Amino acid sequence: MEIRGIGFIPQHDGILGPNRIGERVKVLQTQAGKFVMLMHTDDLGYRDPYVGVAVGDSITDAFTFKGPLLFDGKPVRRWDIGTFVDDDGVAYLLTHEGNIFQLADDDLSVVAQVTENVAPGGESPAMFKQNGYYFFLLSNKTSWERNDNYYLTATNIHGPWKRQGIFCPRGTLTYNSQCSFVFPLHTDKGTVPLLMGDRWSFPKQRDAATQVWLPITVNDDQISIPQYWPNWNWQTVKPIILKGRHVEKQIKSRRAGDNVIIPFKGKQIIVDGTTNKHSGYAEFALTDKDGDEIQKSLVDFYSLFENQGQRYVSPELPTGDYQLEITITGEKPVWFDKEHHRYGSDDNYVVINGYSIIN
Repeated sequence: MEIRGIGFIPQHDGILGPNRIGERVKVLQTQAGKFVMLMHTDDLGYRDPYVGVAVGDSITDAFTFKGPLLFDGKPVRRWDIGTFVDDDGVAYLLTHEGNIFQLADDDLSVVAQVTENVAPGGESPAMFKQNGYYFFLLSNKTSWERNDNYYLTATNIHGPWKRQGIFCPRGTLTYNSQCSFVFPLHTDKGTVPLLMGDRWSFPKQRDAATQVWLPITVNDDQISIPQYWPNWNWQTVKPIILKGRHVEKQIKSRRAGDNVIIPFKGKQIIVDGTTNKHSGYAEFALTDKDGDEIQKSLVDFYSLFENQGQRYVSPELPTGDYQLEITITGEKPVWFDKEHHRYGSDDNYVVINGYSIIN
């Protein structure tokens, strides 16, 4: 992926000015061919929400920030957003609590509220349509902690909406993620809805947050993701087993600065580890035989639902001699919600179970 530049220049005032955040960004292409960016903007305490809007002529060039999205001349004051474009090209804004707003043809304002509070207590909305059914995915409100996300269905976007239940195995907390978008993936098997789930990581959101991308199985008005696939082929929609020389290497530490160095010959290295509620962060530094840095990543080992599996997968490189250094940072993900309830890890442990070398 090529990085082309920033979305738009820093704002000196307004709803996206200093000491404010912009997140959950969604980009729509209008029926006239222009591009519109919608986002949740807020103060640092998450107590002054708006839906911000920016426009651009190209998806790769800087957008122009316009300010708040308006409905009947008033700003839309919502703090969790998603978007959906129907078969007829009409775009919709989705918000927490299960609200759906129809956007104007240019996507720069709201022209109607389609539903109101059809999912009380729901947040992080996403939607897709298949086989005549609308599927409305939402997360429960547990701050940025993961939970068992659920979905509603309808044959008309205006409703009535029926709550169906969860779509991942109970207790897996949506495979330690939170639904954020459903992408229509064009595969050899046709168009498959792809769950794009956030794995938030505080206070290292910029460096350690990741995504879970998994295909959704649809049967009439029922959906499921029955298994977690750490690796899969997006064209055949089948899991992949990466085969290589496996080395059992048990490492468990919570002390900042503890490290392990793994020299290897091959084209890729995969590190397995355990995530749980006692875990913290580790830095993974990949270098070539001359010591030049190839990649440096901060990996979050925390999860409320304990899991063993891949924690780090290096880029696929030309076969050669490399070194991976894993260093315990002595930090842990911890955050507080608006009512000052504490979430996150209770310790700084990092547990490595072994690694595989792909030749």
